[in-house]
Amino acid sequence: MTARTTRRSRRLAAAGALAAAAALLLGACGDQTDEGGEGGGGGTAEGARGGDPSAPLYDRLPEDIQRAGEIAVGSDIAYAPIEFYNDQDEVDGIDPAVAEALGEVLGVEFTFHNGTFDQLIVGMNSDRHDIVMSAMTDTAERQQGASEDAGGGGADFVNYFRAGSAILVEAGNPEGIESLDDLCGLTVAAQQGTANETLVTEQQEACDEPIEPLISDVDTDSITALQTGRAQAVITDYPVALYNAETASGGDLFDVTGDQIDAAPYGIAVPKDEPELRDALQAAVQEIIDNGTYGEILAEWGAEAGAITEATVNAGE
Repeated sequence: MTARTTRRSRRLAAAGALAAAAALLLGACGDQTDEGGEGGGGGTAEGARGGDPSAPLYDRLPEDIQRAGEIAVGSDIAYAPIEFYNDQDEVDGIDPAVAEALGEVLGVEFTFHNGTFDQLIVGMNSDRHDIVMSAMTDTAERQQGASEDAGGGGADFVNYFRAGSAILVEAGNPEGIESLDDLCGLTVAAQQGTANETLVTEQQEACDEPIEPLISDVDTDSITALQTGRAQAVITDYPVALYNAETASGGDLFDVTGDQIDAAPYGIAVPKDEPELRDALQAAVQEIIDNGTYGEILAEWGAEAGAITEATVNAGE
């Protein structure tokens, strides 16, 4: 029995026990169905049900994934337009759309489960989900388990997008911010455990007048801090900054200033001991690039600038 099979069996057994307990409660108390469901859209909690053997890349998947018919995805679902809950409380955005396309060529369903960004790799390596898909920058530190959010456990990354950071400011840019150097002496918000927090930390070393960092668990708190005047700038991913500048209050609240900073690959994180799953995902990303689905998804979200032409593994530095 492989380590993967052992881990997944424990997770499915736990899910089965919870389902059995819920059934007993429903039998005793009548129908009390909650239509919300933790984790939002993108799947069900029915347990193992089997995949679709007719899918073109189904045979590339590990057998336990084939039997389960799903890949559980850890994600911080508060990062529009990459992943977020829409008005129907469903998981929406670029990552869920890409995952759905991957599921079609692999013959399994990708189910998104919400979590805190800086705990996602830890959760994956602790069997809470199979992979991570959450606008996560592929870095050598994360590959090796040396980053603060890796908890000592590394990951392989299947690269599927490319983006850098951007500076989001109040509309009209009253502070005249044009680059990272202009952040010195200001309060700057960023999300904990991200490359954007690292940028704040690194820029701090170049400042004579220190930056006041405002670090939050979720990116939406950083955006709120800018809106309410508690921060003068937010460093966030470039697509996220653009989305907020274009959509918040009809595009009247924020501006993106300066150039995109340090563009790097996003990666789907996969446990180091899962090369078969990693390779299946890489093949699936390449398939949707080649068949045009990938380009259609990015065009729908106005994210064509982040498109890649080749699905790589561990391309981050």
